[in-house]
Amino acid sequence: MGDRKTDDGRGGVRAVADRRTVLILGGTADARALAARLADALPDARIVSSLAGRTSNPVLPRGETRIGGFGGAAGLATWLAAERVTAVVDATHPFAARISANAVTACGEADVPLLRLQRPGWTPEPGDDWRHVGSATAAAALLPEVGRRVFLTTGRMETEPYAHLDDLWFLLRSVEAPTGPVPRHCELLLARGPFDVADEIALMRRHEVDVIVTKDSGGTLTAAKLRAARALRIPVVMIDRPEVTADQQVAAVADAVEWTQRIVA
Repeated sequence: MGDRKTDDGRGGVRAVADRRTVLILGGTADARALAARLADALPDARIVSSLAGRTSNPVLPRGETRIGGFGGAAGLATWLAAERVTAVVDATHPFAARISANAVTACGEADVPLLRLQRPGWTPEPGDDWRHVGSATAAAALLPEVGRRVFLTTGRMETEPYAHLDDLWFLLRSVEAPTGPVPRHCELLLARGPFDVADEIALMRRHEVDVIVTKDSGGTLTAAKLRAARALRIPVVMIDRPEVTADQQVAAVADAVEWTQRIVA
């Protein structure tokens, strides 16, 4: 096969083998697993994982990686055409609604098949006390009615809705320090999952936590806090996921591999 030349995004030019290209919109554990599986299943294809660049030290997937935004839906559509992308798998976080919406628009404009890979959400079990809300703003409004010492586990990008709650105390846990306003009374805990149930119970007891705020991210990396809350009878304010807008969706990495093989073959 021949080579073609494309802009490398930094003003330079690079040669790219003229072969099938799969773009994974990633940053999640499922995205990394998918990149590894596709590298083995499609050895002749070019597998590119795109990370948003919101963390300074991300866990990199196997294969080719690009970091940073595309410039909205229009920029992504242009990139898909320039790189002759055969298929796109959106394996971003369940709450990366803007990226997912851009993928739907861009793939429609570029006529590229799109699959949404999204792990199942969490479901309550006997003994759970979950209060479902639709947004961080709604969670902040509900908190004073539920507890006084809050374990906030929604990430560093969404602390501002809680910054005005001066009568509450917060334990903020995230991979990196928050970038926006934070509550006046808070303690920051930098940590990356997976977490252990016993450690979560000890943490909540030590800080006298009486309510948890989390997003319905699903998966196992951070699910231990829910089991700990059940054991301690602590209520959970659960922020529900945005709706999926892609036409095709799977919940398992194996199904995403099978779909991509059909498209690329």
